[in-house]
Amino acid sequence: MIIIMKHDATQAQIDYVVAKVEGLGYEAHLSAGQERTIVGVIGDDRPIDPGNFQPIQGVENVLSILKPFKLASREMHPMDTVVDVDGLLIGGNELVIMAGPCSVENRDQLLETAHAVKESGATILRGGAFKPRSSPYSFQGLGEEGLELLAEARHETGLKIITEAMSPEQVPVVAKYADIIQLGARNMQNYELLRAAGRAGLPVLLKRGLMATIEEWLMSAEYLLSVGNERIILCERGIRSFESYTRNTTDINAIPVVQELSHLPVILDPSHSTGKWEYVTAVARAGVAAGADGLIIEVHPNPEEALSDGAQSLRPERFAELVGQVREVARAVGRELIEPEWTSKTPA
Repeated sequence: MIIIMKHDATQAQIDYVVAKVEGLGYEAHLSAGQERTIVGVIGDDRPIDPGNFQPIQGVENVLSILKPFKLASREMHPMDTVVDVDGLLIGGNELVIMAGPCSVENRDQLLETAHAVKESGATILRGGAFKPRSSPYSFQGLGEEGLELLAEARHETGLKIITEAMSPEQVPVVAKYADIIQLGARNMQNYELLRAAGRAGLPVLLKRGLMATIEEWLMSAEYLLSVGNERIILCERGIRSFESYTRNTTDINAIPVVQELSHLPVILDPSHSTGKWEYVTAVARAGVAAGADGLIIEVHPNPEEALSDGAQSLRPERFAELVGQVREVARAVGRELIEPEWTSKTPA
């Protein structure tokens, strides 16, 4: 249920409604727009009589939210959410590009990639320190050593850092180094991890599960929102289908659908959704044309030597070409790319 306050409702009237919601045993979530404040009533499935609120001074209307994802819905939060990552905004008119290697392998590899992706236009460096792999014998990441290398790359380049946490126990150490916590497709419905990441105090990027419906994806975002974290970024990364010529099937449909259903920003991962570097640029262009708020791209200086996902990783020069093409598509649909900030720490 949502309680829509009148445009001239006083703070005292809003506070009274919030107190009444909490007195009934529910949580009250406020969404303050330019014209009106909306009070969301969040809790169990007990029916609520709208008559409890309709006669209250300052209340304009009381509506039921039919969708199971309450906090993620447009009804609760009509305006687009713009996620602030220490001054870098995700979800506005400008598009963000996150780029870097699948795995942090060593210092030289990471720093070379970080400087290259910034030179081409990325503003966020991606790189895995903890790697969820299908085989227990595959490279599992450098752990905290990899996080330290990411922090060094941030110091040298000024790029923000996004990296994955795989378990609730890993969240504190990842939060110590990262600017954004990534939750991977395999962990989309790891509910204890969702709660832990949501409480960490950082923005969270939530990837869609391999076989998750859009509703299931948004319900996972609801877990993050329900613990008080409003800085959530959704990431479409392809879903599993019967097709075998690509690693996954890119669900371009999901971008406009999610933007209609939810206020949260959504970006596209064309690397995982195709699994082959040859298709990454074309799908990246399509994602931006469909309205994605950004891209996350895998880049490696020597893909044939990569310890993970080399087949879908772009060489730096190909990444530069991708950014150039994506910039033109963005302009064609009335948007721009966020440009990197250059500092004295970055070589000329």
